[in-house]
Amino acid sequence: MDIRALAMGFAFAVMWSSAFTSARIVVAQAPPLSALALRFLISGLLGILVAKALGQSARLTRRQWRAVAIFGLCQNALYLGLNFVAMQTIPASLAAIVASTMPLLVALAGWLVFGERPRPLAIAGLFAGIVGVAIIMGARLTGGVDVTGLALCVAGVISLTVATLSVREASSSGNVLMIVGLQMLVGAAALAVAAAAFERGASVEWSTSLILAFVYTTLVPGLLATVVWFVLVNRIGAVKAATFHFLNPFLGVAIAAALLGEALGPLDALGVAVIGAGILAVQMARAGRADRAARA
Repeated sequence: MDIRALAMGFAFAVMWSSAFTSARIVVAQAPPLSALALRFLISGLLGILVAKALGQSARLTRRQWRAVAIFGLCQNALYLGLNFVAMQTIPASLAAIVASTMPLLVALAGWLVFGERPRPLAIAGLFAGIVGVAIIMGARLTGGVDVTGLALCVAGVISLTVATLSVREASSSGNVLMIVGLQMLVGAAALAVAAAAFERGASVEWSTSLILAFVYTTLVPGLLATVVWFVLVNRIGAVKAATFHFLNPFLGVAIAAALLGEALGPLDALGVAVIGAGILAVQMARAGRADRAARA
């Protein structure tokens, strides 16, 4: 892996992890579903315009339209919608930690549902991830975390896992940025319906911090991180690129602590370290399997 790939991977991890902090600022001052619907509308339109400029077409295959529908609903509407609502009552750091377990859930589902035989290193990583989550959840639940908000985050990451497993081969074809833009528009439409049903009469507390956080969330984690991710995948492959996910628990907590002043207890730090190690172990096992398959 070269220096440029390392830089892109770290940049993606920072952008992805920072989304929880900027989202926490947004939902503290604006209705979450309405804000997220507007974010996806803007990001989706920008993504489609950039895709058009790159010569990508909106003529998609059946598999690509399936990816648009599943990701638009499961990832954008359900995963992020549930997280935005949850962050009205729980810290951004906790939402980031829960979301960071997605690679572990994907590996676990691949083992239990699809019969993929994991290497011992991957099994150890899954076990470490479970232990890390147990440490953090035990500390947070005894500390009085909002259980409903936590449950929404868990439902969200499960939804994201389902989406990832359902369309894990769809991104191998062209028109990637066009697909991403269309997914965002699907998410915007679904969230707009939910906002109309649940957020009637909700008010917005306009401030400079709200505007800056919304613009940042829309352009950086929403669009730029997606572009960087797919460039990275094209450069080093999906398995090696996914290794950078092990940074997300650390960065999500660190950014929330630095910008929002969220407290981090010793058990939180221990749990984050264990989860990060588990994710790294799982991804290293997958990378080793991919390398052996390539040599075969």
